[in-house]
Amino acid sequence: MTVAIVRFGGSNCDRDAARALDSLDIDNEIVWHEDGLPADTTGVMLPGGFSYGDYLRAGAMAARAPIMQAVKEQAEAGVPVLGICNGAQIGCEASLTPGAFTTNESARFQCEHVHVRVENADTRWTRAYEEGQVLELPIAHAEGRFEIGADALADLQAEDRILFRYSTPDGEITAEANPNGSTDNVAGILGERENVAVLMPHPERAALSDIGGTDGRGILAGFASATVPQ
Repeated sequence: MTVAIVRFGGSNCDRDAARALDSLDIDNEIVWHEDGLPADTTGVMLPGGFSYGDYLRAGAMAARAPIMQAVKEQAEAGVPVLGICNGAQIGCEASLTPGAFTTNESARFQCEHVHVRVENADTRWTRAYEEGQVLELPIAHAEGRFEIGADALADLQAEDRILFRYSTPDGEITAEANPNGSTDNVAGILGERENVAVLMPHPERAALSDIGGTDGRGILAGFASATVPQ
């Protein structure tokens, strides 16, 4: 497969993502957004960074770039799409997933390691883990607080579409373990289909043992899964 890593003006995690995918022997190509998706695209990653300088709202301008229509069409066709950090913000702004990412409760940029608990291990993005397993992943964001209405949150919960919640190292879901004030400690979710996911922590920065550990490798390996949702 070939994962298209979409680069916008201001993206800065695209090369990190490419190196992490290379380490998993997953073919990938960094694609400038104006050039569109390659014909052989079989996966799409929206990487982290500060697309368009986060003007208006983080991810809002990139979500309206012409390439995002092609990304939506790929998602509807069952192609795996993963948005990370700014890519998660873009995914929400483009309605690939519900909710929105807003300014951290601390009102400051936060760059640190956090712990997340696997809430659903029966998806292409999480099947490398066990339900309840705790991962250590880095975050680097100023607008990482996930917000969603009560009814939409209830739908996510009922449909088992919450992938990760911020937790303590022991897996407890507490306010103290929530780095940004996200609703229900949510760190990552699925779209309406299992092939689409967004998350605020950076698995690509936890994919190599010599820089940041390997807890994120299983998430990226979801691109290589043979299972395509119907």
